[in-house]
Amino acid sequence: MKLIFAGDPMCSWCYGFGKELAELTARHPGLPLHILVGGVRAGATDLLDDAGKQFRLTHWARVEEASGLPFNRDAFVARRDFVYDTEPVCRAVVAAQRLAPAADQLAVFRALQQAFYVDGLDTTDGDVLAVAAVAELARQGVPLAAGTFRAEWDDQATIAATAGQFAQVCAMGIRSFPALLLEIDGDMVEISPGYAPAARLESQLQAALRHYGATV
Repeated sequence: MKLIFAGDPMCSWCYGFGKELAELTARHPGLPLHILVGGVRAGATDLLDDAGKQFRLTHWARVEEASGLPFNRDAFVARRDFVYDTEPVCRAVVAAQRLAPAADQLAVFRALQQAFYVDGLDTTDGDVLAVAAVAELARQGVPLAAGTFRAEWDDQATIAATAGQFAQVCAMGIRSFPALLLEIDGDMVEISPGYAPAARLESQLQAALRHYGATV
């Protein structure tokens, strides 16, 4: 039995959801969480224009209202010649999974979100991603050189594994993010098909557990 979270660190609703999911998992430390990356805009090549920025800022306002999390709008608006490609940051999640499988991967995921949404960094840059991920792993007591992380991020096997997760999420029928499911007795039970506060996630999880006669 485990929770499965499908998302993308550069999806604003996933950013808001991260706090709620962290609260849920803290309540149930014995329930494993498996993260799959979905690639909201993986492989995008178009430059983000002012209209695209304003579209995202509208979503950011809604996420901020729902979650209470901060956004660095100034850094985002000021960025020029930015390609909103989410494959690199998703690949950083996979690189962390491969290098430090026993680490708190949700915390790594959230650190990459923090780098983009709060610190205003370019999370399409491999060096930026390596520094953010390694700093979080170090905080967890997992020493790792930024160069080691960058090499793993660049590795063809990591690129392929990331594409494999994109395909797996698609095969599961997940079309929007965030998505949270419970895998139990060979079944996949939808806990939340989008953003939801921790209290609602808890309620949905308990309902699923009761249905299967399980506890955590």
